[in-house]
Amino acid sequence: MTVESTAARKPRRSAGGKAGATGTETAAGTTRAAAAKATGGKRAAGKRTAAGARTARAAGATAGKGGEPELVQLLTPEGKRVKDAEYDPYIADVTPDELRGLYRDMVLTRRFDAEATSLQRQGELGLWASLLGQEAAQIGSGRALRDDDYVFPTYREHGVAWCRGVDPANLLGMFRGVNNGGWDPNGNNFHLYTIVIGSQTLHATGYAMGIAKDGADSAVLAYFGDGASSQGDVAESFTFSAVYNAPVVFFCQNNQWAISEPTEKQTRVPLYQRAQGYGFPGVRVDGNDVLACLAVTKWALERARRGEGPTLVEAYTYRMGAHTTSDDPTRYRHDDERVAWEAKDPILRLRRYLEASNHTDEGFFAELEAESEALGRRVREAVRAMPDPDHFAIFENAYADGHALVDEERARFAAYQASFETESDSGVAAGEGGN
Repeated sequence: MTVESTAARKPRRSAGGKAGATGTETAAGTTRAAAAKATGGKRAAGKRTAAGARTARAAGATAGKGGEPELVQLLTPEGKRVKDAEYDPYIADVTPDELRGLYRDMVLTRRFDAEATSLQRQGELGLWASLLGQEAAQIGSGRALRDDDYVFPTYREHGVAWCRGVDPANLLGMFRGVNNGGWDPNGNNFHLYTIVIGSQTLHATGYAMGIAKDGADSAVLAYFGDGASSQGDVAESFTFSAVYNAPVVFFCQNNQWAISEPTEKQTRVPLYQRAQGYGFPGVRVDGNDVLACLAVTKWALERARRGEGPTLVEAYTYRMGAHTTSDDPTRYRHDDERVAWEAKDPILRLRRYLEASNHTDEGFFAELEAESEALGRRVREAVRAMPDPDHFAIFENAYADGHALVDEERARFAAYQASFETESDSGVAAGEGGN
């Protein structure tokens, strides 16, 4: 199985540069495919000072040159490096080896994600939420973290889990239905996946307020999607984090679709501008640019550690696949939209840069291909070897000292399970007598 997308194998000409901005920023009638092309072009360039540029972005500049979305971009879809006085210092010390590491992270994360999707189709998993297309947003932000920082994910942050050292096989236990998460959150400072939309932002805010009171200089990173930004929990977390100056970074992966609802039906303004109403900065970053995501998240985390409060980062990206394996995206979006975004593939983008900079060779890519295949085999074997859970484990630890109602439910469930054994035994006996 290839480690790159179709676009990576057969490069298309970049779709960016002359399109309009997103549906919320253009006149009626602009197609979503044209909006997708907008992030392919360069950010508006001007003779602004670093402080002035940051003010413009964080204060909510809506569009740049030619009506394109105003966003931070350090690497174009063609793999060309874009200089940026504000954010270049945050990646100035990134070595060629670390660049190759970022590429490896994205490739292996995509390979694991593809294997998980296949396992679900084969009946090995009950459900899977793919991250296809969002690798740069997750790897870039994930590699910006320090070990003592804490992460609160949704259910799609497989790349961030990879960065935090969580075994990919452990992510699959919940989707197979054999556990409620498979890893110790305190072992990796990576919380269990959260299925309830948006609730983890409140958990993150409370945790951030706690570490601030403890006097720690670590920070918290909370992930959510564009659809979750409409949840009341997210609004409440923005309020509390701003009032209490909590050291938390809200990282919104705007992948354009909240299941079947497009972003323009979620908000009348760009998502990052919502931070203004709460009194803290918001920045939009090219979510398919791993270097930009790394730099912006580093800046936001360092700001939090200095006691300057929360930041909202909107990673402008695209969900290449279905919302989950139970979804059919062909019913609500067009293929031309995906084609436009394939031209901005995050993995292909970094590969072009590595090759143009002579930071790698074909041997590196061949070894990585073999490593990705080995990862796929290991994941398949691990999933199929997972034991079924204890049927009665659900009743344990519900109450510290036990509860009469739980005891009654356990007894009824035990009788229900025993009924299958009785019916099976009776069937065997009847069969033996008939012969």
